[in-house]
Amino acid sequence: MKRARFVVAATLAGASLVGVSLLAQTAQAPEMKSVLQGKKFTPPIKGAADIDYVKSPTRREGTTLVTKIVVKNTSTAPIPRLKVSETWYDKDGNMIPGGDAVINGLLQPGEIATLEIRTPVNPKMAQSMMQFSHANGTVPKPHSVKTLDAPGAAKEPATKAASATKTAKKK
Repeated sequence: MKRARFVVAATLAGASLVGVSLLAQTAQAPEMKSVLQGKKFTPPIKGAADIDYVKSPTRREGTTLVTKIVVKNTSTAPIPRLKVSETWYDKDGNMIPGGDAVINGLLQPGEIATLEIRTPVNPKMAQSMMQFSHANGTVPKPHSVKTLDAPGAAKEPATKAASATKTAKKK
């Protein structure tokens, strides 16, 4: 008797599962689309990256030294999480801890960004050295330049065009 009840219960449970799966097949879920569908995506650079930078003179603000650095991505791919670390040395060449600055996100090719390094003042500081790196590698040879030109920026001509009007002659 117990066996017969068990068989009937198992048959009903199996039939209900088949019915639920048939109902689920008839109700279609909406089609899922990719988030990046139709968009151009360039993966971030891995390994060595190339940048140009302009370092402004370090200035003192109270008990802090502030160094501003303007960087431009000259690589062909975006640079993820660009980081600049500044290390200070005393006159004897001993290392003094410095500061660092980070660009969160991607620095796109040709994009220009500003980093600001803040370091506590130490009276023994004599000279500094900067080291560039990023999330997927290093920047082995950053190029120091005098100025960075924004892409597409119109340059003014070196000389002005001659005036179209002439002065009248005296008679």
